[in-house]
Amino acid sequence: MSKAWLLAPLALGLGVASAHAQSKEVTFAHQDMIVPMRALMASGELEKATGYKINWKMFTGGGDVIKAMASGEVPIGEVGSSPATAAIAQGMDMQIIWILDDIGNAEQLIARNGSGINSLQDLKGKKVATPFVSTTHYHLLAALKDAGVNPKEVQILNMRPPEVVAAWERGDIDATFIWNPALAKVKGNGKVIISSGDLAKKGKPTFDAIMVNRAWAEKNKDFITKFIAAIAKQDAAYVAQKAKWTADSEMVKATGKIVGAKPEDVPPAMGAYNFPTAAEQASKTWLGGGKDSGVAKAVMDTAAFLKEQGRITELPGNPEKFVSPEFAAAAAK
Repeated sequence: MSKAWLLAPLALGLGVASAHAQSKEVTFAHQDMIVPMRALMASGELEKATGYKINWKMFTGGGDVIKAMASGEVPIGEVGSSPATAAIAQGMDMQIIWILDDIGNAEQLIARNGSGINSLQDLKGKKVATPFVSTTHYHLLAALKDAGVNPKEVQILNMRPPEVVAAWERGDIDATFIWNPALAKVKGNGKVIISSGDLAKKGKPTFDAIMVNRAWAEKNKDFITKFIAAIAKQDAAYVAQKAKWTADSEMVKATGKIVGAKPEDVPPAMGAYNFPTAAEQASKTWLGGGKDSGVAKAVMDTAAFLKEQGRITELPGNPEKFVSPEFAAAAAK
C-alpha cells in the first residue's frame, strides 16, 4: 500500500504566532463533523463571546489541517486523534486543548450492497476508501489487524469525504470507512461492517480535538478561554436538550448548511457522538493528569500502532507536553 499519505517534514518554527498575535482576528480550521459547535459558528456567537473576527476555513481532513497549521496558514483547528498523533510524533509545537467529540459510533465501515462484503475478511482484493491520516484510516488498519487481514491484500484508497461520495455514486469503490455527512450518503446503498464504537471497546478509542499553536495560544489566552467556554456551554445545552435539535429547528438547519448535510440527517449523526463536559475534560479521564491523562495515553497507543504500520518513524517521548487541561478547567468553573 502506498505511503504517500505520510506527512512531509514539518516546519517547527511556525510564523503564524507573530502574524496573528497583535490583531483580534484569527483563522480557524474546521471540518465537517456534525457537532453542536456548528450552530455557534452560524450564529456569530463565538465572535461575540471572544471579541475576535473569526475566519472560518473548511478543510476536508485532519491531515490537511495539520499541514495548514505547520505552514503557518492557521494557528488553531480541528483534528482527529490520529492526525494529532502524527503531528505530535513529528514534534510540532502544538497542544490539544479541547475534545470536540468522543467519536463513539459516529464513524463506520460501510460495504456497498452487492459487493459481496459481509465481514472484514471479505475486504481482501476490494477497494476501500478512507481519508489517509484520519481516525477512520487508523481504525480501518486496526480493524484489519484485529481480524487477521493483511492491509496489503486490500486496495486502500486515499479519498476525502466528498471524493468518497462521488466514487461511491459512480460505483468505483466497494467499501468506505467514513464519517457524516458522507456516511449518511453512502449508507443508503450499503451496510455496516464495523463502527468506531466497536473498535473503542477493543481498546482503540478515537476522538476529534481542537489543537492550537502553543506560541499563538500564549499570546491569545483570553480568546481561547472565552472560545472554549462558549463551546462547552453549547455542548452542555445540547446534551441536556437533545429533543430540541429537530430537523426543522434553526440550529439544525444552520449546522446542516455548514457541513453539507440534510437537516434530517443532522440529529441522528450528532447523536452518535459523545460530548464530555468541561469538568470531565479537565480531569484525568481526558486532558488532565499529565502523562496519565486519557488523551496522552491514547496518543501513545495510537502512535505505537502507527509506528508498527510504518506510518510514523518515532514515538513521542513526552505526549503530556502536547496536552493542556487549562482551558477546559477554566470553562468548568
